[in-house]
Amino acid sequence: MADLPVSLTYDRGTVLLADGPEGFDFSALPGALFDGRTGTHRAQGRHYRAIVEHLVREKIPYADTARGWENKDAGWTLKVDWKPHWYQTEALNTWVKTGRRGLCVLPTGTGKTFLGALVIQKVSRPALVVVPTLDLLRQWVGQLTDFFGVEIGAVGGGDYFFHPITAITYDSARIHVERWANKFGLVIYDEVHHLPGPGYSETAIASLAPFRLGLSATPERADGGESVYPELVGPIVYRREITELSGDFLAEYRATRVLVDLTPEEEEEYRSCREAYRQFVAARGISFAQANGWQRFIFEASRSAEGRDAMRAYRRQKEIERTASGKFRMFEELMAKHAGERIIVFTADNATVYRIARRYLVPPITHQTKVKERKQILERIHSGEYTVVVTSQVLNEGVDVPAASVGIVISGTGTTRENVQRLGRILRKYKDKQAVLYELVARGTAEEFTSERRRQHGAFQ
Repeated sequence: MADLPVSLTYDRGTVLLADGPEGFDFSALPGALFDGRTGTHRAQGRHYRAIVEHLVREKIPYADTARGWENKDAGWTLKVDWKPHWYQTEALNTWVKTGRRGLCVLPTGTGKTFLGALVIQKVSRPALVVVPTLDLLRQWVGQLTDFFGVEIGAVGGGDYFFHPITAITYDSARIHVERWANKFGLVIYDEVHHLPGPGYSETAIASLAPFRLGLSATPERADGGESVYPELVGPIVYRREITELSGDFLAEYRATRVLVDLTPEEEEEYRSCREAYRQFVAARGISFAQANGWQRFIFEASRSAEGRDAMRAYRRQKEIERTASGKFRMFEELMAKHAGERIIVFTADNATVYRIARRYLVPPITHQTKVKERKQILERIHSGEYTVVVTSQVLNEGVDVPAASVGIVISGTGTTRENVQRLGRILRKYKDKQAVLYELVARGTAEEFTSERRRQHGAFQ
């Protein structure tokens, strides 16, 4: 019997491997493992490219029905007369030279979407763009429609339309992964720092796409999840920071930390609450320096009345930090100082958002804000009808507010990424604006340490 070519077929996010020359060693193929259920070898979809390259290199005949896209130029051509900035051209060329896989790290407002379009044009294969939010889904669909003049697919938020170029949310990509994993030769992960999150990495593991691009301004994660990028998308191949592009391609800016004092009453209550929960933590041998420290505190606090008192004390001391009366006095001064300018106010929680909205009669945006209302608020901020908007975390990424020039951080987490994202919201070029980010910090509290942690980035040095 004549030797058969190695057979590659697609099966629910994997590549089934069968047939082949007599005595062929399937275990030599990248990622191939024997599946006793089917009596064949199979590999995760992400190994598809390496398997094909191995077969070609070793001159082993193969029959490929796993790939669900035509391996020919799709003819994508940009319809807009935009000249790429030098760093976009540099990023594209570097990505191509390093095997058409990897991350390009660029600050917010420097045209990552256009870079993605340049990559789609260059590869010219069916392309899937994965995004974290519905706002970004709509932005990508709208801009790609303008860029290429074709109908763009959209999956997420009630839409379910796959086309040769499609934008999809991370959640929808995870849910429908088996349906699309062999249909696209290029996958672009926008805000790629979401990819290592629970469940999302499965989309990159199952995908057969040989070409992969990750986009982010802040790829590092607090949990060290960036270590999986090389195997899922590729390594960081190109990077430019805010300080390198401010002035010419981003607005000139300054970042100012403002320390405010607690009142004597606030300070007394703060110390009392902090001591109460710290005594409980010490008595239980809990260390927040350990990976499971916070989980242990929650568990121990739920087991007794003393523990529940400790949790209430912890929450109250955080509330005092975040909503110190001195912050509101400084906030009023800053609003008066920047009257007429567009201001975005950031907080760590929705309760503070609504407190500010009621007290100062400014529009709030939280995860509870309907899409239509959010769009209307942002349009009115841009037009100048509104000059202030207050938000918790939903405007940290993926929202274009070019007219905004002032950011006021009332409170936030200790992550550098969040701080950089908030700065990015006010850095887009708009006329001759000068951007400023104020960070209000309660003096003498743990918030000072939190502030130091989130400022560990060149943009704040």
